[in-house]
Amino acid sequence: MTLAVSMDRTCIVMMSAVGDTVHVLPVVTALKRHRPSMHLSWVLQPGPAALVRGHPDVDEIIPFHYGTGWRAYADLRRALAARRFDLVLDLQVSLKAGIVTTFTNAPVKLGFDRARARDLNWLFTTHGIPPAPRQHVQDQYFEFLTYLGVPHQPVTWNLGPWTDEERAAQAKFRAQTDRPIAAIVCGTSDPDRDWFPDRWAAVCDALHTEYGMQPVLVGGPSARERATAESITAACRACRPLNALGVGGLRGLVGILDASALVISLDTAPLHIAVALGRPVIALMSQADPKRTGPYGRGMDLVVNAFAEPGDPPDEVLWMRRRGRMDRITVEAVLERVARYARASAP
Repeated sequence: MTLAVSMDRTCIVMMSAVGDTVHVLPVVTALKRHRPSMHLSWVLQPGPAALVRGHPDVDEIIPFHYGTGWRAYADLRRALAARRFDLVLDLQVSLKAGIVTTFTNAPVKLGFDRARARDLNWLFTTHGIPPAPRQHVQDQYFEFLTYLGVPHQPVTWNLGPWTDEERAAQAKFRAQTDRPIAAIVCGTSDPDRDWFPDRWAAVCDALHTEYGMQPVLVGGPSARERATAESITAACRACRPLNALGVGGLRGLVGILDASALVISLDTAPLHIAVALGRPVIALMSQADPKRTGPYGRGMDLVVNAFAEPGDPPDEVLWMRRRGRMDRITVEAVLERVARYARASAP
């Protein structure tokens, strides 16, 4: 069953998380591939908007300055009052997204089915996609395309350094070493998903001495992440990782990941950016089921899975979180995935 609706002017409501923004990009590219004449608008907060800015398939970014409190809603409501859409895709199941969806003028506002629409999000939409089993976040967004009769294959993101200045910055950074870069995403917004500096240091030393790679620490510029990077560097014995935390902001991070031969990442947004760039990713997963939020379309061969339990159903995507499990991830397990990567990439 598909929904027949005009898509000439389409608006996407997905405003905040960078990882979810990455997952929305293949929806955007598929919509434009299906209907090149479509005018596509996207309501976005400034952080993830930096990732999308300049994307060839996004005609307009409508900013939502959530940090200004209720003023942000008033400003956005005024901005949306002057626009008319044929279709709104509410991909963010939250009260915030529901309120924003009410500001849009469209005959069809499509959201998740009731079972998956948290915060009563279904009250703010006119239509819901059919119920379906839990699956990877990326595939859940593709359910919207299926309901609209829009093919989503091939899956494309169209990420990369876009401007001449960004390409020059990428080349300048790459010139710091003649070794292949192994990007290490060493911090997250949740300490429970972070790994231990001494174990990171052991991995960095092995990457340098056994595999001839240059470890590069990447991520955000927060004080906690910087402290982690300093601890990793102090614990290294055979190398000195390059510290690129916060270099060039979000778009600078994309450029560094794009220049990397390998990415080793915690369960956080750069993992999905690396996937979008087509880079091999060793994912350290503990809280969430990798079948839900792991590297999309890459299989499980490079995932270090501390989430799984022996009794878990093999074909079911689990939606709960399990905390306090990062100590299950050993240096040996990560280096075994590095060895798999090396064998697969050998000439």
